[in-house]
Formats: sequence, C-alpha cells, structure tokens
Amino acid sequence: MGWSFDVPRFGTNRRQWLGVAAGMAAAGLFRGSPGAVRAASPDRPAATKGRLKQSVCYWCFNRFDLESFARHVAAMGIRSIELVPPNQWPILKQHGLICALTSSHGFVEGWNRKENYAMCEEKVKQAIDATAAAGFPNVITFSGFRKGMPDDVGLENTVAGLKRVIGYAEQHKVNLCLEVLNSRVDVEMKGHPDYMADRVEWAVEVCRRIGSPRMKILFDIYHVQIMQGDIITRIRQFQEYIGHYHTAGVPGRNEIDATQEINYPPIFKAIAETRFEGYVAHEFIPTRDPLESLREAVALCDV
Repeated sequence: MGWSFDVPRFGTNRRQWLGVAAGMAAAGLFRGSPGAVRAASPDRPAATKGRLKQSVCYWCFNRFDLESFARHVAAMGIRSIELVPPNQWPILKQHGLICALTSSHGFVEGWNRKENYAMCEEKVKQAIDATAAAGFPNVITFSGFRKGMPDDVGLENTVAGLKRVIGYAEQHKVNLCLEVLNSRVDVEMKGHPDYMADRVEWAVEVCRRIGSPRMKILFDIYHVQIMQGDIITRIRQFQEYIGHYHTAGVPGRNEIDATQEINYPPIFKAIAETRFEGYVAHEFIPTRDPLESLREAVALCDV
C-alpha cells in the first residue's frame, strides 16, 4: 500500500499540515536559514536518569530545519521527534532517533461518523504499514467532531470503526493512540471546539469496549488539565490504557515552567511510578529561546 499525504487547508488541524510543514522546513521556507538552529546551550544531555523516555513534537519547533533540530535533540537525551512524515524518518535515524507517534487522519473527521470509516481505515492502515516497517511504536487517531451527534452514539460508532483496524494494528505490533483534546479553548492550535473525545473516561471506554492491548489513549496533560484536571489520579486510575503522553503549559500551551498552573514534577514522578514504558512528548509552543525552553522541559521530566 502506498503512502500519501493530503495537502490541507492551513488552520483546520495541526495533524494534517505536519507533513507539509516538515517539507517546508527541510526546504528552508520557515523563518531563518535552513541551518539556523541556535546553540542555546551546550550539547550535553539534559536527560540522564532514563526512567521516562522523552520525545518532542516537531510542529512546535518547525522553524528549525529537521536535521539540525535532530542533532540538538539527540544531544539533550531526547529519543524521538514525532509527527514527522515517513519521508523524513531517515534524518531521525541518522541521529539515533525514532518517530514515537505517527500521523494518520485529521481530528475533524474521525471514527465517530460511519461515513468516515473508509477514509480513516485507509489512512490508519497506511500509517501502520510505515510505522511497522520502521520499527516505531504508535499511530495517532481521533474521534472527530460532534457536529450535533450525541456522545453515546459517537462512542458506539468510534468503537465499531476502530474494530475495523485494530486487528491490523495487532498483526503489525503497532499501538493505536486515541487522543484526548480540549474542546473549551477556541484558539487555533490550542483547542478544538466540538471535538468528541474531550474527556479521558470517554476515550478509555472506547479502549475497554475494543479490548485490545494495542488500543490505547494519548493522554495529553495540557488538554486534560483544561477539561478535567485531577491529572495524577487519572494517570493512576487509567494507567493500563495510556499509550502516550503529551505536555504543555496551562494556560497558553507554552513552556512547562513557573509561568503556568500545572506542577509537572510530581506528574512526571507519578507517570514513572506506573512503570510506563512508552514516550512522554513535549508539545508546547515556545515563547522564548526554543532550545533552552526544550532543554528545561527535558530536565524537568528527567525524574
């Protein structure tokens, strides 16, 4: 099966334009020259304990060309740059990195509507094929927007839709990660009004009904804090269903530092105490020196 990416309408969803963004970055079309990653701090590890495997989402840092960014990321002790399209994976491998989370379909049109089944199935299977061939672990997937649909109907549809592909994921030893997103913040790239899987319990129920060890949730700490809070309790309660984590500061989706409300060190400690074997990925939008912000986040996560 061939791999293809749709050319998206910018501003509709962050996942669909990642492939375009990566290509533009590689071509040097973002701010600065292609090799313009500033060495904000010496290339030394910021992660040394290794209890949590760390990743970073490239779309937040795509002002930098991927090759230079990969070099700095690897030096920090990060193990993955995720949501990078397959044609860029050789760059990651050159620096000993993986893509811990692979894109598939977008989050506007997802599994909660039967008319989307064929599209979602095709894109998810394409992503599984590429991910398995590379030896990477996870493919992202989404519920889709409500558009007036009751949540119980959407739950049934999402379960039925994902059952069409979960056997394929099992066969290829790849996890499907259903992301929980906030539906409260109406700011581009920071919230997704009308998204159905906006609560942890709804997404976990999808996993329970499917009943596969390859069906997980993507626990995005930023989004869950906005919608529900009680982060550590939910991490402990639903640990068996969590396949991946994302971080960012609240409010604003910026650095995970003292400017925001989440106290991340005990959260990272709680994740480590569950013996989590997946990846914790930084998905914040930097407001200052990006590499220094990332280095600080990596050190904070190194519990």
